[in-house]
Amino acid sequence: MSTIVTVPDSVLREISKPVSVLDEKTTSIIQDMIRLLKATRDPVGVGLAASQIGIPLRIFLLREKELDEPTVFINPEIIKYSQRQQHPDKKNGTYEGCLSIPHHYAPVTRSMSVTVKYQDEKFAQKTKVFSAFSAHIIQHELDHLNGILFIDRVLEQNAKLYKVEGKTWTELSL
Repeated sequence: MSTIVTVPDSVLREISKPVSVLDEKTTSIIQDMIRLLKATRDPVGVGLAASQIGIPLRIFLLREKELDEPTVFINPEIIKYSQRQQHPDKKNGTYEGCLSIPHHYAPVTRSMSVTVKYQDEKFAQKTKVFSAFSAHIIQHELDHLNGILFIDRVLEQNAKLYKVEGKTWTELSL
């Protein structure tokens, strides 16, 4: 099983290449990603991009809850962003984190819903609207495919970044 690549590995800054054919190698990568995502515990992973295992292909997984089977997105593209935004704060919303930047979290603002065109694990074309937490995860994972890390969004939005150790949240200077 692969391992999760962490910063400063340069593959995290690469723009991922499209998947042109769903062959045995690609299927094997997806199965490896699914096993790895299900195995994440600290924290529990809700999404994983192929670049996070060192493979710059346009594939990511989404699972909202720990026991959910991951949804596979191949060659995803957001074709519509809602005007309405999710603005997390301490009382409401989810602070964003990343398996490639463990134990760091920030209140990143993202669109409340997105319409995504993608291919599934059978390479069938899909178009679907996702909202709330799913939309947030999709935007995060699609950023990975474009070489963007959530820390870039933190800087862009002038948000606060926290390092979490146990139950202690420490604000970091950027």
